[in-house]
Amino acid sequence: MGGLSRRQFLARTAALAAALGVSVETLAPQLALAQTDPGEIPSTLLQTILYGPVTKGSYRTLTAGPGEPYIARYDVLGRTADPTRTSRRRSLLYLGHLSDLHVIDAQSPGRIEPMIVQDHSAWGSAFHPHDPLSPHTTAAMVQAFSDARYSPLTGVPMGAAIVTGDSADMHSHLELRWYIDLMDGLSVNPASSGSTYQGVQAWPEATWAYRPNDPSGGSFGDYGFPTLPALLDDAISHPATSPGLPAPWYAVYGNHDTLLLGTFNLSPTLHALAVGGRKAYTLEATASMALAGYAASGSAVTQLLDAFGLWLGRPGFKEVTANPGRYLFAQRDFMAEHFTTETQPGPIGHGFTQHNLDSGETWWTAQLSPFVRAIGLDTCNAVAGPDGALPDVQFQWLKAQLQQATTEGMLVVVLSHHNSLTLENDAQRPGDTTVLHHAEDVIDLLLAYPVAIAWLNGHTHLNQILAHPGANGGGFWEITTASCIDFPQQQQVLEIVDNRD
Repeated sequence: MGGLSRRQFLARTAALAAALGVSVETLAPQLALAQTDPGEIPSTLLQTILYGPVTKGSYRTLTAGPGEPYIARYDVLGRTADPTRTSRRRSLLYLGHLSDLHVIDAQSPGRIEPMIVQDHSAWGSAFHPHDPLSPHTTAAMVQAFSDARYSPLTGVPMGAAIVTGDSADMHSHLELRWYIDLMDGLSVNPASSGSTYQGVQAWPEATWAYRPNDPSGGSFGDYGFPTLPALLDDAISHPATSPGLPAPWYAVYGNHDTLLLGTFNLSPTLHALAVGGRKAYTLEATASMALAGYAASGSAVTQLLDAFGLWLGRPGFKEVTANPGRYLFAQRDFMAEHFTTETQPGPIGHGFTQHNLDSGETWWTAQLSPFVRAIGLDTCNAVAGPDGALPDVQFQWLKAQLQQATTEGMLVVVLSHHNSLTLENDAQRPGDTTVLHHAEDVIDLLLAYPVAIAWLNGHTHLNQILAHPGANGGGFWEITTASCIDFPQQQQVLEIVDNRD
């Protein structure tokens, strides 16, 4: 069974079911379970990842821990479940949930890594010691989903995968293409500046960075990070090879897909920096150049002089190989690039449609199975700030979609980047009177429609499941998936089943 694709499995099951005179619904799970050992699927059912011992300073290795059992939760049900449900349940949809991939071009001049010198806690996302490994990490995660393409619970093949934003870390077109290609099963070449790594992790002046060739003399050396002389060149000299997701996949915007570093609007200075041939390695150079466009007194003349500074040279910069593919993409570009994709696993657009491209609307619906519909939202604030909100036009559209699903008897899974803990961003341009809806409004709206059974999101880089029970019974689950850039670098699979009770 391991060699069959989802389409091949469904086609052969349908043919066999017709020959035997039984339903596909009955036969498919039994065939898959007969050849799928849940113990072989790489998930936390099999093993967990734990902190290992401290090797030096505060640096720890990781170690494997025991697997975790299923835990029955009755927060929404409000009563103990029928113990015989497992003998009669049917699968409605098995899907993968990816979020916060943060695919990184670590050599890009558009990265503002030195900002961590100013405040590591505030600017922590600007630099990670493992940034050059990001494309390989994402490829490995896609491989894990491929390995988990059959449900460990019912054995059915994965019917869909969803990506809830923050896919391109620094708003680079190159990162955007890498992410889409890795989801599609294409190889990605991380050597964006040529065959030799060019960046802060190879420069002895950048003592604030982890320099794997020789970490001594810097903070990461004090922490106990190891000496790994081949790491940087290995990271860029080997392609990131992905098998592709095992099911059709769908995407929504994250704040990193909307703003630079998920926080700042895009200035002309930053556009020039991203595609240029000079990269900052000091805080002073980064602050004076990359952030100059945001100064209150910054005029068009000031921004033009800043752009010239990229070419005339300033202290704190080194020359690197420029790459025009690193340009900072516009909002519509994010949708448009999802149409430049492989037909398998599909679909073309990955949730976005021609209507989205024509209208500029960044939200959509898609049928994931005969029983389950996805509603993809854009909760990102395009003005400023990492957190989100839901504009009234989109809120009213969501209400109409929930009403339509109710009329059609369709279950709904709502997708967004932000979760209920981070849906409170009120940033608006002067004179804008748009009503912004926060978490309380969204939760109340979903509770008003029992067909809404789950809200899948990300943003906080943590795995979390929150129950939102209704006042008169029922409710929905809010499921937040972690990130591929921060520990524990885990993603999730989930399955919607009908227990026929």
